[in-house]
Order: sequence, then structure tokens, then C-alpha cells
Amino acid sequence: MGKVIGITGGIGSGKSIICKIFSILGVPIYEADTRAKWLVSNNLSLKASIIQLLGENAYKSNGDYHREWVASEVFNKPDLLLQLNALVHPAVHQDAREWIANNQHYPFVLYEAALMKAAGNGNVFDKVIVVTCPLALRIQRVKERDKRSLEEIEAIIARQLPEEERLKIADFIIQNDEKTSLIEQVLDLYNRILDKDSCIKKGNSDK
Repeated sequence: MGKVIGITGGIGSGKSIICKIFSILGVPIYEADTRAKWLVSNNLSLKASIIQLLGENAYKSNGDYHREWVASEVFNKPDLLLQLNALVHPAVHQDAREWIANNQHYPFVLYEAALMKAAGNGNVFDKVIVVTCPLALRIQRVKERDKRSLEEIEAIIARQLPEEERLKIADFIIQNDEKTSLIEQVLDLYNRILDKDSCIKKGNSDK
């Protein structure tokens, strides 16, 4: 069975472009946030549980998840958000396990998510990649990409794991500061992950 490598980073860090480079190299990518969005609209068991928790308004008349309404409903209700996450996260984990099983013939796969624990901490990861980027650059990227206000972006960042905490779980680090070549970093890391010795020995990581 191939390795499962987690990849994470804060909003605007550039996880997506790095995953695209890995994908070009033939590495399958599981995008947890994208799959979660699909599951809440298409997994019948999960939909039933969400309706039981939040009511019929959680879905539009066409059956699609009413994301804006749900977001406003749980915004100032942390307990309700916890209950919602307790429904969604297990469904994503089960979906990921099935996806990993279907792709175990590859040397390794990437699991991309905004939230992640250290490899082996109750998860399937052999190693974790953390994408890091200067805060000002992250904010600039999100402003241009999502057309959000500075206040909105800062609020999102404040809710996410601090960068120093995220780096503590890193076995490998990719710098996405628009100064260091991303392609060179990804190619180097790709080859190191394929090298069993360098991926297994802790001393050879970028920590």
C-alpha cells in the first residue's frame, strides 16, 4: 500500500497550486473541503442528519445544501457548529478511507485539508506537508481571489490554527513566498517521498 501524505496550510497559503503541481506529476489528490461540500448535498444519510439537526431550511428546494443559511445559523452558536461538524467530519473521513483504498496502488497520495493533526495522531497520514507563506501575502491573495474585505479575511485567519502551531506538525515544509521556486520544492519533495528511507527517517525532514 502506498503512503498517505497530508498537506495543509492557512487560507491564502497556496495549497491548491501546490496540489496541482503534484497532480501533474501523477499524484492523486483528495480535497477534503471540496468533498465535504459534495457530501452534504449528495450523501442521503448525512443530509437526513443535517435536516434533523437544523431543519428543512438547511436545503434549498432543489435539494442543494443552503450554505449561506447554514453559515448564518451557526455563526454565533458554537455548540451548534460543533454538532454540525460532528456529522460532517465522520462522513468525510469515511469517504476519504474509501478513496485511499481505491488508490492504494499509487506510491503515495495527497490528502489536502485546512485542519490537520500530526501524522499518526489518530489519522492515516504517514507524513504531513505544511505550506507556509507571509501573512501579508496571504491576505493579498485572498482579497484578490475572493473579493473579501480585510476585516473578513482577518476574522477567518483568527479562527484558523496559528502558523506557529501548524508548523509544529510539519514533517516537510513548502515555502510559498513568491521568491523560492515552488516547482523545485515540489519536485524535490516528490523524490524524497518516493525514497522510502528519507520519508521514514525523522531526521531527514524539513522541520
